[in-house]
Amino acid sequence: MTAQDTSAEYTLVLIKPDAYERGLTGEILRRFEVKGYRLAALSIVHATEETLARHYVEHKAKHFFAPLVEYMASGPMVAVVVEGNRVLEGVRNMIGATNPTLAAPGSIRGDFGRDWGGGPIRNVVHASDSFESAHREIAIWFPDFEH
Repeated sequence: MTAQDTSAEYTLVLIKPDAYERGLTGEILRRFEVKGYRLAALSIVHATEETLARHYVEHKAKHFFAPLVEYMASGPMVAVVVEGNRVLEGVRNMIGATNPTLAAPGSIRGDFGRDWGGGPIRNVVHASDSFESAHREIAIWFPDFEH
């Protein structure tokens, strides 16, 4: 995207600890770049429970909140701001359904995710689901990012 391009959108993608541990980071990022999206910010992080509580605030009262936070804090992961035209819907299509068993082959979750049974679903990636979520989530993971 150029400075004159007013159609640029941003979304946050988290490559979760299971994907990072399995060495899938490069392949996942490659898919976004091949699609034509730009990686506008990238960081390897080991998330704190406090950061994850802010990120998943809408799930705080749900039964899966504590196991989800524990899983997401279990190891390093990669936080990425992805930029492009219609990037929110494009990335959501690329990652596939939340449940990796139901995610279409060819999607990131369909190709790399699996229901391991018990505990939180290890579906390899998170992506913002709306402009509002993207703005809020990018501010959590990249507080100095200007968009």
